[in-house]
Amino acid sequence: MPIPGFRHATAQLNGTRIAYSIGGSGPPLLLLHGFPQTRALWAHVAPALAETHTVVCPDLRGYGDSGKPRDVAAYSFREMARDQLALMSHLGHDRFAVAGHDRGARVAHRLALDAPDAVTSLCLMDIVPTHTLLTELRMDVAQTYYHWFFLAQPGALIEDMIAADPDAYYQSCLTGWGSAALDDFAPDQLATYQRSWRNRDTIRGMCNDYRAAIAHDVTDDAADLDARIACPTLILYGRDGAMARHYDVPATWEPKCADMRSGTVEGGHFFIDTAPEATIAALRRFFD
Repeated sequence: MPIPGFRHATAQLNGTRIAYSIGGSGPPLLLLHGFPQTRALWAHVAPALAETHTVVCPDLRGYGDSGKPRDVAAYSFREMARDQLALMSHLGHDRFAVAGHDRGARVAHRLALDAPDAVTSLCLMDIVPTHTLLTELRMDVAQTYYHWFFLAQPGALIEDMIAADPDAYYQSCLTGWGSAALDDFAPDQLATYQRSWRNRDTIRGMCNDYRAAIAHDVTDDAADLDARIACPTLILYGRDGAMARHYDVPATWEPKCADMRSGTVEGGHFFIDTAPEATIAALRRFFD
């Protein structure tokens, strides 16, 4: 589904095709979606933020209408961050704010570390640091977030299993991480997610995203274990979600941020879909 009032385009950047939507005017703000969604995540949020900002909503590589390279290394958060830096430069923005949810938040974290002069402020939504989740893994977290290891398995077997009924698998993800039912998702947004994840190349791309987390991202993060995000940072999370149940989410980020604040939104992991007005209010308070 198109984001209402936005222009939709593609650009060849950093060796792949990046599809994006752009709208509004004012200071630039980059919005990054997560798994298993597309930039349609922002359909009810971006137009409100575009009243005061130039809002850019891309599909991450491997997702939606963006390119889907075959190499696992191409899906590291560092490569995805390079995509976004190149996209914003292509659009004439050398400095910009960023908000990311789920995998998009992990890309945003890497972007803020690798290009600190580019990121003016940052919102990370409903994640704990990748290194924390993977190296301090507890049984209760592993049971809830099993998909990190299921999707990361090598070879085509997992992709074949998902492709047999992608709606059943990915909809179980939407409803399995706390406080959401399928009818909480707007029908037009859900239909867009479904069209994307029924594509076999998207299934492979999303698996490669998780394969890269174990093969590349945890090593990159270990090398930057003491690095701090330099810009003002908002840690925003669903108060009823899996992350809130299993972690003191702000405490996992406090050592990694020079200037941090935190807040919650009613709902679970997918609070952007289920509580868009509350999400808009939280983002406006921070970015405005």
